[in-house]
Amino acid sequence: MKILVIGGGGREHALVWKIAQSPLVEKVYCAPGNPGIGQLAENVAIGVDDLPQLLAFARKENIDLTVVGPELPLSLGIVDLFEEYGLKIFGARRNAALIEASKAFSKDLMKKYHVPTAAYEVFTEVEPAIAFIDRLGVPIVIKADGLAAGKGVIIAQTRDEAVEAVTDMLSGNAFGEAGSRVVVEEFLKGEEASFLAFTDGKNIIPLASAQDHKAVFDGDTGPNTGGMGAYSPAPVVTPAIHEKAMAEVMRRTVDGMAAEGRPYRGVLYAGLMIDGDQVKTLEFNARFGDPECQPLLMRMKSDIVPILLAVAEGDISRVAIEWHDQAAVCVVMASGGYPGEYRKGDAILGLDAAANIPDVVVFHAGTALRGEETVTSGGRVLGVTALGGTVREAIDRAYQGVAAISWDGVHYRRDIGSKALGRDS
Repeated sequence: MKILVIGGGGREHALVWKIAQSPLVEKVYCAPGNPGIGQLAENVAIGVDDLPQLLAFARKENIDLTVVGPELPLSLGIVDLFEEYGLKIFGARRNAALIEASKAFSKDLMKKYHVPTAAYEVFTEVEPAIAFIDRLGVPIVIKADGLAAGKGVIIAQTRDEAVEAVTDMLSGNAFGEAGSRVVVEEFLKGEEASFLAFTDGKNIIPLASAQDHKAVFDGDTGPNTGGMGAYSPAPVVTPAIHEKAMAEVMRRTVDGMAAEGRPYRGVLYAGLMIDGDQVKTLEFNARFGDPECQPLLMRMKSDIVPILLAVAEGDISRVAIEWHDQAAVCVVMASGGYPGEYRKGDAILGLDAAANIPDVVVFHAGTALRGEETVTSGGRVLGVTALGGTVREAIDRAYQGVAAISWDGVHYRRDIGSKALGRDS
């Protein structure tokens, strides 16, 4: 088989890494890819939003399966376009990808189909939003309605912060068009977990549990990012919580989307807040989480290609997934200043040394080549991911990999996975 992966970040590097291991695969292409991906696949210089060029390439090269990584091409309708031309593609159609592309749609869907979530209202004007903030009190969560690369969520600790956030978003200063509507919702207490599942629109197969670390600094402080690290399994997802998440979140959502005439096919990601035995849904994503994808795929024992193919063909009833017993931890190494302004073009040292550590894989997220040199080109630069017999072992091994790598201004959290250590792991 010839497979095309769309995207150029850490999630796509992990997908290419896993896909390339399949005995079914003869060749992997990635558009646009990155230098790390280029060691495993052929990079193709086409942007993720250039749907006509992606289609032309897939047809010209007789691609057997296209796998979509990021949310943007899904929201633009790449799946609909490829299917129109009879091409197999893994991902949600445009009308189903709205579950991520519009937070207002997602919240209204949850309310209608009784998926547990935080109290909320949707606003297009500042004054009513402020009145609702005053009613709920702080801390409070302000979300841009549209796609904002994982950064359109502000947890306001004071009334002034909340008022500033809604004013900035609704005036178009923050997140542009994505912030022209805002969702204001109650702040939920508890511990977050990422719950992902493959679905063909009817059948649901859960992936292993994982936990992401959104805040930029240790102790979950500072602004939200696209994710500073992740680990799997997440002990906070007990068997009872898993059952509840499947029944009350995944089942109701997949059935609800089908009832709305928007059958959801692909991988569905639910961000959960777990407080004791209570589970509430923070958000949905229409694709693999990044960086959760990296530890999850390192733990996946099964060949991923038959799974992706079964989803694309619309029937996963005969699919089963096996997992390694080991734990996996991914530590994101970012450019200093991220998620705000950051520098690009700093030379990255130590990549080979890190890659030579047993059970460590360095996934590239924001890198570029300058001659023979690998340099930084994004906010999140690398995802250093390691396997271990326990979460503790995986943490130690991942940070051993991190210690081998350096560049000017590098920033990473030093507490990735630490929440798991207080629980049985």
